[in-house]
Amino acid sequence: MTGPVGETLARVVREHAGRLAASLVSLLGDFSTAEDLVQDAVETALRRWPVEGVPDRPDAWLFTVARRRGLDVLRRESNYRAKLALLTWPEPAAGDDRLRLVFTCCHPALSRAAQIALTLRVVCGLSTAQIASAFVVPEVTVAQRITRAKRKIGEAGIPYRIPAADDLPARLDEVLAVIYLLFNEGYLSSTAERAQARDLVEDAEWLAALLAELMPREPEAAGLLALIRLHRARGAARFDAGDRLVLLADQDRGLWDRQAIEEATALLVRTAKTHHRPGPYQLQAAIVACHAEAGSFEHTDWAQILVLYDMLLHLAPSPVTRLHRAIALRYAKGAEAALAELKDLDQALDRYPLFHATLAELLRDLGRPQEARQADERALAQTANPAQQALLHERLRWN
Repeated sequence: MTGPVGETLARVVREHAGRLAASLVSLLGDFSTAEDLVQDAVETALRRWPVEGVPDRPDAWLFTVARRRGLDVLRRESNYRAKLALLTWPEPAAGDDRLRLVFTCCHPALSRAAQIALTLRVVCGLSTAQIASAFVVPEVTVAQRITRAKRKIGEAGIPYRIPAADDLPARLDEVLAVIYLLFNEGYLSSTAERAQARDLVEDAEWLAALLAELMPREPEAAGLLALIRLHRARGAARFDAGDRLVLLADQDRGLWDRQAIEEATALLVRTAKTHHRPGPYQLQAAIVACHAEAGSFEHTDWAQILVLYDMLLHLAPSPVTRLHRAIALRYAKGAEAALAELKDLDQALDRYPLFHATLAELLRDLGRPQEARQADERALAQTANPAQQALLHERLRWN
């Protein structure tokens, strides 16, 4: 659905789907039923709101429909019926409700890919298409992962709770990955509806802060929080007045939130000094801090950034990290060296628009305009984000 009604419904789902699902799971003890109730309420809104108009309290409306639907579906289950009858909206504030749901989704009985996909779908309200873009895999693959995960939760009787202290570290990696992917989707949207989704970024920061508070001895939780806050600090400069993407080299650094940068950097330094356990999120935050602390793009410490990428690749090797290292290598040692780093990444990152856009820039630097144009066209075919599309259209028009 498009237009004001569709936009309002999308906003309400993003803001309240996880909260509503968490409330229903908590009371029903049935993960799959809770999500089905939320989805039924959303589908009802899609049918009725265009005719009846958007209600004054759309979040409460969704809750009421979900509750009534639950009473209908579960009318033979007296225990469920009694619990649903007691449920009210808005519920009393419970700071760890969504985090409890995240840990349920990230149970070790599920595969890691399923954990992340399920959490993004149920807790954060992302669509299957958005999750597929984040994973760089086909949409049908994500749908299958979610279906299998929900079935596994029901069959295995996976509890809805935050694990005991001794079990937390083993579950941390999956929870961090969920929050990180949620942030990425908000920071640069994978859909055509908007270039960015500030509410998703805020959700990711909220979850990261809650996790850091819950697990103060885990430096990677603080590292992820610092990473998100460093990225958010330059949010005012990332898009121009026409909502077009502004690349890092062209951003007005006077618009960056220097206080937020200082506070996030201080958190990162304090974490490193206290724990002496560097991890991937801390290293990524350190890379962003290098950019944030540079007075201009020309004064960026590319040598230090390359060292940090080498450390990151040692701890958490991935094609995307290799791509970002190649981008840094372009400025440290030139386009030829950077292009050599990309030569065996084409299959792994064929669906990743930044790979093709980077390849185009390198080919253009090396005086190969026709190949560069083909790479930009490939990048354009792989993104639905309107800001990315606008940037690529402009490149194709002028090159």
